[in-house]
Amino acid sequence: MMSEEEQLEITPEAPKGKGADETAQKQAAHMQRIKRTLVACFMGIAMGLVSFYVSGAVDPATGLQPNAIIGVLFLMAGVVFQKHIFMLMRIDYTELGGKDWFYQAFMTFAFWFISWSTMLTTVLM
Repeated sequence: MMSEEEQLEITPEAPKGKGADETAQKQAAHMQRIKRTLVACFMGIAMGLVSFYVSGAVDPATGLQPNAIIGVLFLMAGVVFQKHIFMLMRIDYTELGGKDWFYQAFMTFAFWFISWSTMLTTVLM
């Protein structure tokens, strides 16, 4: 069995200098990506709920709303509005490329679709 002093000698220390800076930058970039993903998720849920309540009463026979196109417009507005939320959260949105915006739009769409269709289903039951 090793003594505590021997274990301390074997365990590597945290990198200092250039490696520590890179690690800190990677962690900061990772936190920014997590924040952007959370914004997309919450925006999708919010726009799904708003779409449900604004689009009108659900027809029990078909399960459709009379103004469903308004829900799609709210989805698009939610994707565009994320840029302004990024500004409020002090996230640099200018570094986002086409792939990043596609990811933001897809995550917003997925959560919008799930929340809106769940609301439509619960009304019909």
